[in-house]
Amino acid sequence: MIPCFTTITKTLFTAGVLFGMLACGQQPGARKEATDPPARSFPYALDKPQRFTLPRILNEISGISFRNGLSDTVYAEQDELGTLFRFRPGGPSMVETRFGKKGDYEDIQVGNEEVFVLRSDGVISRFPMPGGAERVEAQTIEGILPSGEYEGMYLDAASNKLYVLCKHCDEKPHKTNTGYIFSTAGGQLQPAGSFILSVEVIAGKAGKKKLDFAPSALAWNGRLKQWFIISSVNKLLVVAGPDWTVQDSYPLDPGLYNQPEGIAFDQAGNLYISNEKGGSPAATLLKITYHPAP
Repeated sequence: MIPCFTTITKTLFTAGVLFGMLACGQQPGARKEATDPPARSFPYALDKPQRFTLPRILNEISGISFRNGLSDTVYAEQDELGTLFRFRPGGPSMVETRFGKKGDYEDIQVGNEEVFVLRSDGVISRFPMPGGAERVEAQTIEGILPSGEYEGMYLDAASNKLYVLCKHCDEKPHKTNTGYIFSTAGGQLQPAGSFILSVEVIAGKAGKKKLDFAPSALAWNGRLKQWFIISSVNKLLVVAGPDWTVQDSYPLDPGLYNQPEGIAFDQAGNLYISNEKGGSPAATLLKITYHPAP
């Protein structure tokens, strides 16, 4: 019997496909895997920062922020005094504004003509930009965060969202770190969601079997669309995606980052990390220039 035209066509097509696969080194039946996108190079030379020595009053600096990403003025607080400090990196002068009593203040964020300061017990102070005032009255916000120890906070001024990351809370050790999101609109802080960092993934990225991750500060990198989280205890910089999926971690040299407690980005994408004095001669502010891949 003579094969019909359709059968001949199928036979020729199959033979052609097999010949092409063999010619290209692909075995019949082998599945061609999708090619992963090339890894994005890290645009920060963490081992080559520009170093600014800070005055003695900031030996306990524990948080930094920029107003609208403008790096001409650093806004900072330290974990002993209820005082807002403003200074130019490397500049000779400093402006101080008292906003509260002595306390263990851990982070600061500036945006939308307001200042937010986080205390380690989860209490948040909120007050308007002080201008040249030596003292301001702050709103004290209590009871919106679960019991725990907090050090990291980030304000997204464009969306009126405040992110607070727990350092030590009532969670299973070595499993997760939980963060909380609040809306700052309308003069009140209203719950707007939560997020989780997988400590198990962080440990894996850091080459460890387990890790007691203790985040000190966090900031959003608008150019890379990534979260940057630092841990002073672990001497780690962790990078996560917009959905908080951990993507990578980078060790921090203790010689440069002796006690990293604050993190911020300026409009140009440059990274700033502040170090408490600790066992070093002085507290420091480190600027790591943004170098995008060509």
